[in-house]
Amino acid sequence: MLPLSKGNETNIKLPFSFIIFSLIALVLSQILVLVNGQMLVNGSFRLPAIWSATHILVLGWALMVAMGAMYQLVPVAFLTKIWNEKFGFIQFIVTALGIASFSWMLYVSPQNALLPGILMLLGILMFLFQMFMTLRTQAKPNILTVFVGSALVCLFLTIFLGITLIFSLQTGLAAEYYQAIFKSHLLMGVTGWFTLLIFGFSYKMIPMFSLSHGFSMVQARYVYGLYISGLVITLISFYSSNSILLKAGFFFLLAGFSVFSWHISIIIKKRLKKNLDKSFSFALGAIGLGNIIHLAAFIGLWSEQFSTLIGPLVYLYLLLWIVLSIMGYLYKIVPFLWWTYKYSKEIGKQAVPSLKDMMNEKIVAPLFTLFVVAVLAVFLSIIFKTILLFNIGQFVLSIVLIAIALSILSILKK
Repeated sequence: MLPLSKGNETNIKLPFSFIIFSLIALVLSQILVLVNGQMLVNGSFRLPAIWSATHILVLGWALMVAMGAMYQLVPVAFLTKIWNEKFGFIQFIVTALGIASFSWMLYVSPQNALLPGILMLLGILMFLFQMFMTLRTQAKPNILTVFVGSALVCLFLTIFLGITLIFSLQTGLAAEYYQAIFKSHLLMGVTGWFTLLIFGFSYKMIPMFSLSHGFSMVQARYVYGLYISGLVITLISFYSSNSILLKAGFFFLLAGFSVFSWHISIIIKKRLKKNLDKSFSFALGAIGLGNIIHLAAFIGLWSEQFSTLIGPLVYLYLLLWIVLSIMGYLYKIVPFLWWTYKYSKEIGKQAVPSLKDMMNEKIVAPLFTLFVVAVLAVFLSIIFKTILLFNIGQFVLSIVLIAIALSILSILKK
């Protein structure tokens, strides 16, 4: 599972602070989308309510849960203690207040979101500093360090570009580059920070959860080289308005993701564990879905209607690749963390529940399947502009995510 090196354990209250906040944000983001569904169906993505919902999902849910997971997984993956846990709790408070106030201001008054955005930026910079001080003590950097380090750079660029957008909105400065900055912000945040981070930690968690041994990590170098090349070329295309570069960038992103998918399939074939846990299987399925979305984006790029597909494809990428991956891993990580914290020292002294007792495995397949179906329903409703299908899909999705959040939180009672 998640073996901890002696002396590297993180105070469990730190990662759980981030995880609990993220679950609340996840539910709120979906309720906000449900209430403002008509806008999405009409193809209106750049509106205050949609901006707010997107940032609650991406920052409040995905970013916060990624931070919490890193506070726990970095000591495991890199065999080094978190630099300063007290600093981590302060960083949580600053980041949580920043994200909450920033998302609210985006909803009510986007032009005044600069100050809460700066507070949020401060919290994220504190996190980046924490990770830098932690990773610099690693005895021997490896390919995981490269993935995670590059993801952190993308996170910094994402936030910097986001603040630049707000500043441009307020002052009109660099207005001629607004579209390029917006696209760069989206690219660095979605395909840069989150994808590179999931790539990096997948190389640690997938072998552990599947008990895989004897596989090569050479392919990871090609994954990194191809995907980073795709990010850089796509970024250049935004500012040069060169369609050939844009297509080349998307091709390299697709190639990098495809090699990652292929490499993970090799690792899984080397497993000793025959029957994989259901939540973990869905996390693996998210890799296939992410690959399909990359392929769809590359093919769609050759179509004149690509501009109308960008919003729906980004939605699919966020939900079926990033959110599904995170949820699949959370169902493995959270029970183990809580079981270790509460019962590991009681083994041999009294009867303790098994790790499987910490989570109801029977609900995983139905909930995750409904999640995928509901996301596809919302996607199709946006494509075909069907408000009824949207309301049904988004309502089911909101209920499913509430159930998932409650099932994860219920672990804390065991």
